[in-house]
Amino acid sequence: MSTKNKIEDKIYKIRLNKGDTVVVTAGKYKGKTGTITATHPRENKVTVEGINIVKKAVKPTRTNPQGGIIEITKPMWVSKVAIVEPTSKKPSRIGYSIAADGTKTRVFKKTGKAIK
Repeated sequence: MSTKNKIEDKIYKIRLNKGDTVVVTAGKYKGKTGTITATHPRENKVTVEGINIVKKAVKPTRTNPQGGIIEITKPMWVSKVAIVEPTSKKPSRIGYSIAADGTKTRVFKKTGKAIK
């Protein structure tokens, strides 16, 4: 087994979930906010609605008989996005708190409030 396959087999722990509102902290789309539409744990990436849109040329097929140039949203690295805290509208990191009964909840690191 080559080292490339070992890297691909790793599943990263992504603390962000589908539906979270995030802000982009680095790159071309820095400062833009959007909602996570998908997480990709094997790639350590997330897909954010309206962010990292690229144009792709597609050949005509049965499903797309016209073909042409379409716009698709590509995944971006998890390290480039941060969850937005709704009260302050600023980015925050995510931590976990474990209650006495053993339930684990996500919390904002800045304020300690639970993430809904």
